[in-house]
Amino acid sequence: MEVVMRRKRSRTKKITGMIMAFIGVVFFCYPAAAARSGAVFLDERFTSLEDWQPLFFPKIEAHTTYELTSVNGVPALQVVSKKSASALVLNRPFNVYDFPVLAWRWRVSNVFVKGDSSRKDGDDYPIRLYVMFKYDPDKASFGQSVKYGMAKLLYGKYPPHSSLNYIWANKKQSAVYIPNPYTGQAMMLPVDQGREKVGRWVEHRVDIVRDYRAAFGEDPPAMASIAVMGDSDNTGESATAWIDYIKISARKTGKTHAPEK
Repeated sequence: MEVVMRRKRSRTKKITGMIMAFIGVVFFCYPAAAARSGAVFLDERFTSLEDWQPLFFPKIEAHTTYELTSVNGVPALQVVSKKSASALVLNRPFNVYDFPVLAWRWRVSNVFVKGDSSRKDGDDYPIRLYVMFKYDPDKASFGQSVKYGMAKLLYGKYPPHSSLNYIWANKKQSAVYIPNPYTGQAMMLPVDQGREKVGRWVEHRVDIVRDYRAAFGEDPPAMASIAVMGDSDNTGESATAWIDYIKISARKTGKTHAPEK
């Protein structure tokens, strides 16, 4: 029983540490990106990692590795998880109303046999992209103010308001949006599912603002950060994944309408 309890505490610390570390690394250590006249905020081709930094979680000693590599002559980020968890975080936040379009291409070696999006002990994925949204106390409801105020007292800073997780799900999913088993403030979008496309490059283009509105039923906070993550600490399995580009840009029709203040 003690072993089981320790594993549960470790998993709780993982998600708590992840939430707090993301907000600390990005929103408090770096200036926010201002709206600019160009259409592209990020066009990452992984020829270097100077704009990224690793994120490690409390009580998780085995870290996923993130290394630059080349696949058929094309630069790529290689993500290797072996009973491990850690993330790679872009060190510049961005305004999702200025730059709502997220595009990328990835590939995985395998999915996890024990992976299950509905369970805490199955909440592992060979690859996923996190979009974390900044909490704004000036726009919070009374209940949110109390909840986030207590979190700030405990951790010294506000946790993120919410997040979207674009995942390579381990199994076929009937739902388009899946609440994370740890928190309803994180919605998972299984853009790839199961083994069907394993070993192949798969390209995606999503609209962050539209996805957020569909998943949460409300407008997202303006400022967000992005991270790459591969984790297998809960399932105890292993996988290798690759991403050869990530692009964050404006819509071709121009800036997305932001909610009135």
